[in-house]
Amino acid sequence: MCGIVGAVSARNIVPILVEGLKRLEYRGYDSCGVAVHRQGAVVRARSTARVAELQAQVDADHLVAGTGIAHTRWATHGAPAVHNAHPHFSAGPGPHAPDAPGQVALVHNGIIENHDDLRAELQVRGYVFASQTDTEVIAHLVHHLYTGDLFEAVQQATRRLRGAYAIAVFSRDEPQRVVGARQGSPLVLGIGTGDHAGENFLASDAMALAGVTDQIVYLEEGDVVDLQIGKTWITAVQPDGRFRPVERPVRTVQAHTGAAELGPYRHYMQKEIFEQPKAIADTLEAVGGVTPELFGDGAYRVFKEVDRVLILACGTSYYAGSTAKYWLESVAAIPTSVEIASEYRYRDSVSDPRTLVVTISQSGETADTLAALKHARAQGMPHTLTICNVATSAMVRECALHFITRAGAEIGVASTKAFTTQLVGLYLLALSLAQVRGRLSEAQEAEALKALRHLPVAVQAVLALEPQVMAWSEEFARKENALFLGRGLHYPVALEGALKLKEISYIHAEAYPAGELKHGPLALVTSAMPVVTVAPNDALLEKLKSNLQEVRARGGELYVFADADTRIENDTGTHVIRMPEHYGHLSPILHVVPLQLLAYHTACARGTDVDKPRNLAKSVTVE
Repeated sequence: MCGIVGAVSARNIVPILVEGLKRLEYRGYDSCGVAVHRQGAVVRARSTARVAELQAQVDADHLVAGTGIAHTRWATHGAPAVHNAHPHFSAGPGPHAPDAPGQVALVHNGIIENHDDLRAELQVRGYVFASQTDTEVIAHLVHHLYTGDLFEAVQQATRRLRGAYAIAVFSRDEPQRVVGARQGSPLVLGIGTGDHAGENFLASDAMALAGVTDQIVYLEEGDVVDLQIGKTWITAVQPDGRFRPVERPVRTVQAHTGAAELGPYRHYMQKEIFEQPKAIADTLEAVGGVTPELFGDGAYRVFKEVDRVLILACGTSYYAGSTAKYWLESVAAIPTSVEIASEYRYRDSVSDPRTLVVTISQSGETADTLAALKHARAQGMPHTLTICNVATSAMVRECALHFITRAGAEIGVASTKAFTTQLVGLYLLALSLAQVRGRLSEAQEAEALKALRHLPVAVQAVLALEPQVMAWSEEFARKENALFLGRGLHYPVALEGALKLKEISYIHAEAYPAGELKHGPLALVTSAMPVVTVAPNDALLEKLKSNLQEVRARGGELYVFADADTRIENDTGTHVIRMPEHYGHLSPILHVVPLQLLAYHTACARGTDVDKPRNLAKSVTVE
């Protein structure tokens, strides 16, 4: 889940590398660094501060070069310290090697599972390690295998690596060459055009190259790529174990720089919360009616064949899937199970070939979800579909069917617009399956489409509640614990609200089905523990009101997001914000928005780093 950038050019590429890191910082910000080939030597600058500080360091050191690599880190092996920061060097074996000028420089995103075995082998050969990272193992391995051709050395090194990686590496002895490789972690090749034709780039994400080039090659699993000025080669390992040249299509990708600019907003998360009406509208733009073909050619046949759904996801996407379970079973009457992807592949489960396996991912690169998908296929379940925000991602390539949400770039670590657009896609899936199963009349379809198309306006009305939510946030900022309650369809919304609060404010928050209060959580309720309640005007409302009385009887402070006509009023110990309208099946999409705002403004009041919360990052490519 780190971010990497690399470049070869006749011009100074250091500003491009650093700017690329700024756009990739959402992937990890424990440390950052840049290494370049300068005057026959490999030199670097590293920092445990943010990329802005690295920029100052680079300027002070007058780093100017045409060949280089850069990295922003999310720590797995080793603490967030300078000696563990990338790029890592290898100067060869010997006790003084860590202090000697580097010969090989390397950056890495992913995790090497056999790093201990490789480290022991390299130590026997005299290599001394200066860090606790698995990445330094790759640098020394490449050096050990290097005999004058870096491309060949990286190819040979990848044969020895087990795990996930995207790497970029260059050598002191080949000043205008960078080699990259990917397995399980994303990596793209950028090809210079116009006045800068001939220069070539590597990056974790095309957005890192916005404004530099729009000609992008998405490298595939097992690819090794050689970048030189005016030339690139891509090879992939074949079944016989040999590397052979392969062709990958060049795509024009408009990764707009505006997507990574804040504009009038204080944080990316705030910007993305307020982008939700547009994101939902964009996602619905091409939806002319309910039809299986919204999910790809051949979807009708697949939907006719399946008689159950298995949803695989992590984090916020898992809560989207948990919401969808209610829709799929009530609207489409299809049995649905939802699994945390990181757990699913490591337990014994009963497979059924008539299952539609649905993965949900913002990035389409989440390692746990990809691994769970492959496991499900290996278990004999061939029907796969993904709800994803990135059309060019590995998840989309791996699944036979897909629905692309059009949320746009999501920079803030705490997902917001990706979640609400996922719910839109999942509701369309429920409708489409219902249609194929003969459970959706034309009148019901028309009513559902009308409700969907009204969503952007409805969400905009909810966003107008922001001043009221801000008033609550001042009180929440003084707390250390919070409880979120919901029932039925809105229980996953409560889970998502608790997740948002803990992610960015560091307040311990948990969510429970309101009916379960009496089975344990009520013991925790005091006036010091605010209880946030999602209270739509649905069939479970009266049951929910009884649960609220349980809280008040114990002196708990209630903060209720209530629909109109719920007859829940402001009172001593009960604080109510009233939603503009009741929204039936789509109510979760509306009710999650004030919970996002509550988390955001509470974090602001506590002075935390909203967009880059401690210990977290975006695009989780580490399993």
